[in-house]
Amino acid sequence: MAANASRQLARSALRASTRSAFAAPVARQAFRQQGRRFYSSEPPKAGGSSTWIWLSGLAVAGAGGAWYYTQEGGVSAGSSPKVFTPTKADYQKVYNEIASRLEENDEYDDGSYGPVLVRLAWHASGTYDKATGTGGSNGATMRFSPESGHGANAGLKAARDFLEPVKEKFPWITYSDLWILAGVTALQEMQGPIIPYRPGRSDRDVSFCTPDGRLPDATQGGKHLRDIFGRMGFNDQEIVALSGAHALGRCHSTRSGFEGPWTFSPTVLTNDYYKLLLDEKWQWKKWNGPAQYEDKTTKTLMMLPTDYVLVQDRAFKKHVQEYAKDNELFFKDFSKVVSTLFELGVPFAEGVEPWNLKPTWDET
Repeated sequence: MAANASRQLARSALRASTRSAFAAPVARQAFRQQGRRFYSSEPPKAGGSSTWIWLSGLAVAGAGGAWYYTQEGGVSAGSSPKVFTPTKADYQKVYNEIASRLEENDEYDDGSYGPVLVRLAWHASGTYDKATGTGGSNGATMRFSPESGHGANAGLKAARDFLEPVKEKFPWITYSDLWILAGVTALQEMQGPIIPYRPGRSDRDVSFCTPDGRLPDATQGGKHLRDIFGRMGFNDQEIVALSGAHALGRCHSTRSGFEGPWTFSPTVLTNDYYKLLLDEKWQWKKWNGPAQYEDKTTKTLMMLPTDYVLVQDRAFKKHVQEYAKDNELFFKDFSKVVSTLFELGVPFAEGVEPWNLKPTWDET
């Protein structure tokens, strides 16, 4: 009871954070770490191999599909393959495994792989083109070159490698479903809202890789944002809501060329991104990298040109103001739109409904 009360108190405090606590880092309740690192390190290499032998892949049967496999060395003459149909409880086990790895593996940016898992799920989904029906989270084609080498995907190998031990432990889950589930897990474990999750994605081969240029270019302005997000079917309000994910993580000069975090609590999801856009004074950073903004007060935070345009464009700004005032509204809208993003291009079976998977901090 005491632990639960402590979590709830911390959660309330995080959501109620204001400009008065501008320079104080927020404690990362979700992963229960004792400190915060403001540096990045290389992820550990995945090792080992699964003892499960694939026979015939996926035969659609309900939400998760039926998987055929044998254990301990494959199929012998006259043997029959077992059929495994994953349930919500099975996906909850995968969720819990990802959450456990997030807690145990803290040798990454600011002590958490959470933000880079969100970015993996985002970039796997954000390639969708509604006009052609191509791209989206169905396929996990970032496993292959050239898509894995697209500039916008720089650094995401760390997230993919982080998830390999999970794939080995639960070989029945597709990479496509795993990457999105990892994004959902990370968002919820970083004190974000509940994100409805629906399995049913299949993995595809290299021929389904999407062309470069479908993800946002951070150097551009409002027209570019509307073109990129409009191609996926999103409006101005949804663009601003999705941009709130920039409350998490940081940029790296060795990857995107940009450098620094957007907020003082890069491993906790709050509406601070919007508050900072409105309340802080931003100026161009003087350095040898691409054009980006820095906060005038501490010079430790940054905003990208595509971030700052949200307060320069009147149509965008009204939504920034709404979310800056109301964290619960942001959470409600963000949950809805990010769930939509994660399902773009997925041919779900008829009647399959999304699930709410339980975060580890919820002890009810």
